[in-house]
Amino acid sequence: MKLIDRLRARAQTLWPTLFQHVDIASLVFFRISFGLLLVIEVWRYFEYGWIRRFYIEPQFHFTYYGFGWVQPWPGSGMYVLFAILGLSALCVMLGLWYRLATVLFFASFTYVFLIDQARYLNHFYLISVISFLLIFVPAHRSFSLDVLQNKNIRAKTAPRWALWILRAQLGLMYVFAGIAKINADWLRGSPMREMLARNVSLPLVGKYLTDERVVMTFAYGGLLLDLFVVPFLLWRKTRYLALAAAVAFHAMNHFLFNIGIFPWFAVAGTLLFLPPEWPRRLFGRRSAVEIPAGPPKKIRKVEAPYSRAAVILLSAHFVLQLLLPLRHYLYPGDVNWTDEGQRFAWRMMLRAKQANGRFVATDRFTGQRQMIYPAQYLHREQVATMWIQPDMILQFAHFAAEDVRRRQGWHGVAINAAVTARLNGRRAQPFVDPNVNLAAEERSLAPAKWIMPLTEPLPVPH
Repeated sequence: MKLIDRLRARAQTLWPTLFQHVDIASLVFFRISFGLLLVIEVWRYFEYGWIRRFYIEPQFHFTYYGFGWVQPWPGSGMYVLFAILGLSALCVMLGLWYRLATVLFFASFTYVFLIDQARYLNHFYLISVISFLLIFVPAHRSFSLDVLQNKNIRAKTAPRWALWILRAQLGLMYVFAGIAKINADWLRGSPMREMLARNVSLPLVGKYLTDERVVMTFAYGGLLLDLFVVPFLLWRKTRYLALAAAVAFHAMNHFLFNIGIFPWFAVAGTLLFLPPEWPRRLFGRRSAVEIPAGPPKKIRKVEAPYSRAAVILLSAHFVLQLLLPLRHYLYPGDVNWTDEGQRFAWRMMLRAKQANGRFVATDRFTGQRQMIYPAQYLHREQVATMWIQPDMILQFAHFAAEDVRRRQGWHGVAINAAVTARLNGRRAQPFVDPNVNLAAEERSLAPAKWIMPLTEPLPVPH
């Protein structure tokens, strides 16, 4: 009881602290960085033809469980959707119609994200959840076009909670990414060994990337940084050393691995852990900002987090963020092999996995057989991703069964898959039970019994 009383007392003192105000400068900098990076990302989709390639040309998209209704917009609709994305990101950057822009960006980006599991990336998921949080963060009350239109919303400060919900989300990403690296493969240098070996052609540094000492430095350095960068950023004595390590880490990721805008997005997010007035000091605006005890009266009525609904919604969000990365413990086997619980869990760069296979359709009444060629329906990136993720193999098997039934007139279609895969340098082994009729297996969140167990040992490095 004493412990409960202490926790209750601590919560009572912490709660008012969250509503105290701090300098808004770092939130403004993050808003501008977020918008700018997403404008660049959307432009890349138009520039490189990725909208047509990933969302229009494929005949089939791997939908998330429970989100089968999310489909590409017909005709030129996907170009319209990406135009909405780009314009809303630009408005977020400029602070123009900010509240509407953040809602619009979150809704449209998350819709695009949910269209195809083959396009899942951890940083796309991060962008989705951060854009949701930005809806509640008043980052437009300074250095924005909204302030020029309505001076009544101008403020040099923001409530402390607005900064801390972003810090909390980024902190969860770092910590769970570090915890996930505490596994036998990572601690023995896999898959970092395989990933670095792909860059041996780089000038100057390439020849060193296969050195075992370099491999283990990268592996343990990444683990330690993920686990400790947040507390070290928050501790004044280690703050700038941790910042330098984080910037160097993300810069190396940019040059060694093809992970898009994520390194620079992560740097922008990491800067939120510095004192909130750092942009003002960096750009020479050293005049002190008066910090009020509570929200200014002129904006008290529109400060969303004071509503009970917003508090409940944000609380539910963070409970979900704490639970999702732990759900893989509900499934048997190595999550890097089975993929059950892999997504939405900040399990980043933990596997070098390759797989290939074939589908065979059988008429259960006549015994007639037919090969199914996924490349006839999918883009090559979809095919490559499908073979390493069992739930996508199952989803395509259902699609193939329906397609064969429609085209061939078969009434009892069985789909079997013979797939071999290799994980983190292991030898290839069977991945899916070839005797199971996948067309008869229900798609669910329950463990898939037709995934073959990982039996190949991790090879000893030479």
